[in-house]
Amino acid sequence: MKIKTRFAPSPTGNLHIGSIRTALYSWLFARHNNGKFVLRIEDTDLKRSQEVSLNSIFHGLKWLGLDWDEGPYFQSKRLDRYREVINIMLDKGDAYKCFCSSTQLEKIRIDLIQKGLKPRYPGICRNLKHKDILNQDYVIRFKNPRTGKVIFNDIVRGDIIFNNQELDDLVIQRSNGMPTYNFCVVIDDLDMQITHVIRGEDHINNTPRQINIMKSLGVKIPIYAHLSMILDEDKHKISKRKNALSIIEYYKQGFLPEAILNHVVRLGWSCGDKEIFSILEMQELFNLKSVSKSSSIFSTKKLLWLNKYYINNLSITHISCILKKYMLEKNILINNGPNLESLLKLLRNRYHTLKEITESCRYFYQEFKDFNKEAAKKHFTIQNCFVLKKIYQKIKKLIVWDEKTISGVMNNLSVSMQIKIKEINMLLRVAITGNVFSPSISSVIILVGREKTLLRIKKAINYINATSIKK
Repeated sequence: MKIKTRFAPSPTGNLHIGSIRTALYSWLFARHNNGKFVLRIEDTDLKRSQEVSLNSIFHGLKWLGLDWDEGPYFQSKRLDRYREVINIMLDKGDAYKCFCSSTQLEKIRIDLIQKGLKPRYPGICRNLKHKDILNQDYVIRFKNPRTGKVIFNDIVRGDIIFNNQELDDLVIQRSNGMPTYNFCVVIDDLDMQITHVIRGEDHINNTPRQINIMKSLGVKIPIYAHLSMILDEDKHKISKRKNALSIIEYYKQGFLPEAILNHVVRLGWSCGDKEIFSILEMQELFNLKSVSKSSSIFSTKKLLWLNKYYINNLSITHISCILKKYMLEKNILINNGPNLESLLKLLRNRYHTLKEITESCRYFYQEFKDFNKEAAKKHFTIQNCFVLKKIYQKIKKLIVWDEKTISGVMNNLSVSMQIKIKEINMLLRVAITGNVFSPSISSVIILVGREKTLLRIKKAINYINATSIKK
């Protein structure tokens, strides 16, 4: 059997972590079994479908490297096919037209609830002779079996059983002629020859209805695997319409696709105590039988840890290429400063995301307008102005430009002027970066370069002189 899976999102909200897990598991299962992965867009809900959501799906999958072998197929472009099958089912007597009004159906629903019964359509039009009924709106319902059971073996959950008497005759075509989700899914999976349906547990109640439609069509039923919920850190279900970040937001925040996939693959699946997986290892090791029935918790802390791991362990050339694109999007002109590989060697051990690196390194590429006020007030004194002038003269005369030589200059001044080296370091840090946080100041000076270093020391001297005059 040629394995074929599908990812079938609806473009009605953000492509979030829960959706990504479904896509990843489907993609991995196909790749592990040398099968095919299909992308399908379930967009029959035209009122709620959004172009921005569609773009989120495409861009998110491409960014993560979850390439598809077929598609994207759009349900909205397959309406003729759905209607063709519905007409066949009407002719066979497996579907029927229902003329019940919404008012009538609501009354039935309320009556059943008041009696403590499950609200379901009682089949009023199931055997109705409607040839003489004219000029009335109607929906088309599937004639669900009244007896027997639907039994299917879920790879994750084992045998699941539904009594047919608990299932009503679901609507497969609305009064406006638009086929419904549960029907379209069946025809799509049939036509696209899907062998394995991997999706969230919220679809379990749809499965028996879909299986009964398949049985009525006499087609092979796919194998199902329903994944448990992913919860946020407050243990609330992640929902694309409430608390879920779009996957594109993770890109904007400076996360790497490797970190996202590594965290997501472990939300319900494990392979011993192994924590770090390359994409190739995921493809080699992934199997649905190791997927847990229990809910998983998405941890931002764990994702940040993984992201820092990948920033430090992927090739510096690879990370530099990604950082280059990221910095250009933040309007940082990288030609105005050190090459990115040198910058990463200095900074990557300190930060968790590319966004943090970018925000921390602007002073290498851009002149800052103001010094940190509290730092300037504390360190930019008349006495330290004299120290800065000494450092300026020493740096200007340097022949050898390396970290050891610059450190030597500051250490010698510390001894000769009887000032603690940490005070000199902080004074230079504020003068050259504008702030109080940076890596080793001698390393910073090397990357900032002689010319910019001297200009910024001069700027700090002028600031001190101007401030002292005002006083």
